[in-house]
Amino acid sequence: MPFIHMMTNLSVSAAAEKAMKEAFGKAISIIPGKSEQWLMADIEGGHRLYLAGSGEPAAMVEVSLYGSADGAVYNRLTGAITKAVADALGIGPARVYVKYAETAYWGWNGENF
Repeated sequence: MPFIHMMTNLSVSAAAEKAMKEAFGKAISIIPGKSEQWLMADIEGGHRLYLAGSGEPAAMVEVSLYGSADGAVYNRLTGAITKAVADALGIGPARVYVKYAETAYWGWNGENF
């Protein structure tokens, strides 16, 4: 039950959105037991984001998941996510933050896992 929320201060074209959705779908399988089948993604453009006091292109990506993963796995996922953002929007890895949130409770279909 992963959820990826990507926000950027750039406009996101339909083609860029599709490319990131597909890349995130592949990347999430880096986490053992996670797959695109259960991935929900939200890709938003036009935010007022500033990094290091600059309004240059930037992105914030939040990854929420049921359970947990090893730090090395998150490191690999961060690399895949920043590559997807760079490929789709041209934002370099130094202008992308990735935040992870693990939860013991996740609801779906009217119940919790």
